[in-house]
Amino acid sequence: MTDEAMDWQELTNLTGGREFTVERVRLNETGVAIEGAFELPQLAQLSAEDQVFVTAFVRCHGSIKEMERTFGVSYPTIKSRLNRITQALDFVETDPAPSRAEVIDRLRRGEITAEQALSELEGPT
Repeated sequence: MTDEAMDWQELTNLTGGREFTVERVRLNETGVAIEGAFELPQLAQLSAEDQVFVTAFVRCHGSIKEMERTFGVSYPTIKSRLNRITQALDFVETDPAPSRAEVIDRLRRGEITAEQALSELEGPT
C-alpha cells in the first residue's frame, strides 16, 4: 500500500465488512504516530451504504420527506432503514441522572423539596 491516505470505503472493501482494530494512528499535522488498539467510532463501524444514508439524513436535517425524494423510496422504507441503523448504534445518555451530591446540594439551597430529592435519588421507576 502507498503512503496516501485510504478512505473508509476502501478500508471497508479491504476488510469485507469484518470487524477490525486500528493499531496505528498518525497525526497529519505533526507526523507523530501512536500505536495501540483503537476502537473505531460507531458511525465508522456502519457499512459504507449506511454511512452514506446517515450522512444524507443529517444533510436533509432529519426530514424523512426529503430522504424519500433523495433516495426515491417510500416513507416505510426510510423508517425501516433508520430503525435498523438505530439498532446497530449504542446511544450516549444525554441527560444523565444527577449525582447524589448534586441532589443534596440542590436540596440544601432550597431548589427542590425533600420529596423531589428522594425521587431523583431513587431514579426512574
